[in-house]
Amino acid sequence: MENELRPRKPYPTDVSDDEWAFVAPYLALMTPDAPQRRHDLREVFNALRWIVRAGSPWRLLPTNFPPWEAVYQQTRRWITAGCFDAMVHDLRAIRRWSEGRADDPTAVILDGRTIQSTPESGARAGYDGYKRRKGSKIHLAVDTLGHLLALHVTPANADEWDQVAVLAAAVQEATGANVELAFVDQGYTGERPAAAAAAHGIQLEVVKLPEAKHGFVLLPRRWVVERSFAWASRFRRLARDYERLPQTVAGLHFIAFACLMLHRLVAVVAHSP
Repeated sequence: MENELRPRKPYPTDVSDDEWAFVAPYLALMTPDAPQRRHDLREVFNALRWIVRAGSPWRLLPTNFPPWEAVYQQTRRWITAGCFDAMVHDLRAIRRWSEGRADDPTAVILDGRTIQSTPESGARAGYDGYKRRKGSKIHLAVDTLGHLLALHVTPANADEWDQVAVLAAAVQEATGANVELAFVDQGYTGERPAAAAAAHGIQLEVVKLPEAKHGFVLLPRRWVVERSFAWASRFRRLARDYERLPQTVAGLHFIAFACLMLHRLVAVVAHSP
């Protein structure tokens, strides 16, 4: 293999042998002996995991990884091919099966969060008056265990209720039109979001705050998606919108959730009898 790197000390983000055995078939877009491949695919994936977890710019990738250009180009190929979407889909089904649930959920939770823009993403950013922040909004759909189902990226000034149709269509595509109910917050109240969800066979159920509350209150069902956002925030590359393309932002979120779900799956297998 050309440009073979010298052995290096492992990073905590490196994929384990068990994890690699699962993900390799999803990432091998060509045969292992194809002449176009100049860098070890596992090392390219390790580099991608390091960037997403550590939050480094592409060009500051440590030199004991493959060149950043190769990692970036291969990442774009993986995202375009839907490799991580397929990986998350299968991992979600396996994790649900291990919890004694059906592979596809019948209920989901929808929500959105705003992340700060940067000079790279500022051209497509919007201003969120509620959060008082300029950036992008991540619209998320998760199952009742917090596993990612669908994701949509818009400028931060886009209303959450206006993205229901996009998320509902993506959710039904991911689950084979199995979802019947979606839990949402009061920002989705109204006839338009309800009609948009109903057009895809989903009923919206608004989870409201109690009339009298003191401090932070966990809402039934709704706390699950907030926990998913917290999981994603551990990946520093997702703390702000550093990408020029919204497709890359969405792809990096799928990568992060794939890493989380893969780690838990391996842990469950290791502790199972």
